[in-house]
Amino acid sequence: MGILDSLFRKKKETNHMSNVKLAVIYYSSTGTNYQLAQWAEESAKEAGAEIKVLKVPELAPEAAIASNPAWQAHVDATQDVPEATSDDLEWADAIIFSIPTRFGNLPSQAKQFLDLQGGLWANGKTVNKVVSGMTSAQNPHGGQEATLLSLYTSMFHWGAIVAAPGYSDPVLFGAGGNPYGTSVTVGQDGKMVEDVEGAVKHQAKRTIEVAAMVKNGSK
Repeated sequence: MGILDSLFRKKKETNHMSNVKLAVIYYSSTGTNYQLAQWAEESAKEAGAEIKVLKVPELAPEAAIASNPAWQAHVDATQDVPEATSDDLEWADAIIFSIPTRFGNLPSQAKQFLDLQGGLWANGKTVNKVVSGMTSAQNPHGGQEATLLSLYTSMFHWGAIVAAPGYSDPVLFGAGGNPYGTSVTVGQDGKMVEDVEGAVKHQAKRTIEVAAMVKNGSK
């Protein structure tokens, strides 16, 4: 009976989250945040949510990209990933942003994307979107928390609901224990230092759960 109850609860939970639309919007120069976005996508699909993985438009000049082989390789490998638009934001019930830190702040590519959403904001289209953020930097104190807080400052202006992971699952401690959102250190070799896959997947599921409560509770 206990097993059947558990299976029933899991099925009910999945059905509850199946009407949530999640946009995972990322910026990545060499692939770290794209990988985080893919892990979030895997978790969202498992939860039954409808999902889009989207990138923000690149602003860097072609010469700068070409001067970095890893950057050029990533741009080439992800050329078929669609770019995020205002329509995607309006479509989504929940949004996960995955962005690297740039001097303790958002990269200009992500910042411009947010700055262009004045029309949505002015028409109340950003209110009650459930938002969560993830980030990366070359060292643990390279601005990871500051970047997420900068993102969330914009989200407060949107009237969005921030679904930070906090310490809601033990898996978060193994990933560095950042309560604002999953963050990862990337070494000089371009590889992630911490094992954050589990933390990303938990954060994605939590974001969807909160969005389901907001969406279904409002009906």
